[in-house]
Amino acid sequence: MTVLYFDCSSGAAGDMILGALLDAGLPFDDLRGALGSLAVSADDIWTERVTRAGVSATKFLVRGEEATVDHLHAHGHPHNHDHSGAHSHARTPSGALATQAHEIAAHSRGVHRTLAEIVGLIEGSALSAAGKERAQALFHRLAEAEAAIHGTSVEAVHLHEVGALDSIIDIVGTVYALEALGVDRVVASPLNVGGGTVRSAHGLLPVPAPATVRLLAGAPIYSGTQKVELVTPTGALLVTGFADSFGAIPEMRLRQVGYGAGARDFSDTPNVLRVLIGDSEQPQAHAVVVIEAEIDDMNPQIFGMLMDRLLAEGALDVFYTAIQMKKNRPGTLLTIVASPDSRERLTSTVFRETTTIGVRYREMARECLDRDIVTVDTPFGPIRIKVSRRDGEVLNASPEFDDCIRIAASAGQPVKDVQAAAMKAYMDRKQR
Repeated sequence: MTVLYFDCSSGAAGDMILGALLDAGLPFDDLRGALGSLAVSADDIWTERVTRAGVSATKFLVRGEEATVDHLHAHGHPHNHDHSGAHSHARTPSGALATQAHEIAAHSRGVHRTLAEIVGLIEGSALSAAGKERAQALFHRLAEAEAAIHGTSVEAVHLHEVGALDSIIDIVGTVYALEALGVDRVVASPLNVGGGTVRSAHGLLPVPAPATVRLLAGAPIYSGTQKVELVTPTGALLVTGFADSFGAIPEMRLRQVGYGAGARDFSDTPNVLRVLIGDSEQPQAHAVVVIEAEIDDMNPQIFGMLMDRLLAEGALDVFYTAIQMKKNRPGTLLTIVASPDSRERLTSTVFRETTTIGVRYREMARECLDRDIVTVDTPFGPIRIKVSRRDGEVLNASPEFDDCIRIAASAGQPVKDVQAAAMKAYMDRKQR
């Protein structure tokens, strides 16, 4: 089993992640081919070898960020800029200033893409079907975060901060890179978010910015000594979207290391994101915490709200069991399965939202099948299928129930018939 660890001690940005994966051994030409029509010419993306506080790292660059540099120069930030050649190697801010750079560039070029437009661009990439599904799901999550912040719908929201082509390349490229490197499990360190303020398309915002905060829900974060933005929305989206858990470096036999550079060179710490890639002899097993509380005096209407809230705050699973308590009173056992780093947050929610006066918890190992999603065409419309594998062997396949309900309602058909049609389409596709 291949394990990848994101060391986010200097934050995370999309270009830093992709730079680190290239530094770890991803062939650059393979990445360019996978991006397909996203990179419109051979000179649109390139890398540079740089040092950050004495650490050699790969800087990933995308053409079209020159306007960003000029604007930042007007705000007093240094730049080194040359229009003379195809590889001008513009020093575009990333890492600590990537979001500011991306959003000012996007704003200046009028690039405010909708989710539907971005999905169309992803379809133009050369990702696998599963990779396209993953990339589209990441952007859908991003659109949900932006819509919640701005009080609009997912369909209407315009992705100012990461709607520019450079950020789309970062996200699509990372999806391809993790697939190409054969990564089975991702673990991340707590994220150093930085501090201070950042200028966005919506004005001056505190660090971390609102979209970043929403995307980091459930992840461990802290603020280091640098008073700049270290985690961008793109970085937050990718780390939290792929990480199975957060914490120390997992046990592995190390075989690859990569360093992705941000633009600034801090004097006291390397402005890099480090990835460690290795082999684990214990596939899929990772630590979880099980939190339990017995409740016998609470309005039962609260249980539904409580489950929704706990899941929204990062619980992996929540369920209730009917029990018989002391004095022969009927009660309910609340059980929460979560990552160990979220125990304190979820416990606080239980105390705040229920009538219990005590909880207990224990840590244990959890083993999961590898999962991905494929989409099949049925007579009623496209339906997503959740496919579960172990060591490459498909063990389970199940239609996405929400898709079946929605399509059954629109087609006026029983849900069971839609489910059957989806499974038939999947089996036909599998046998081809």
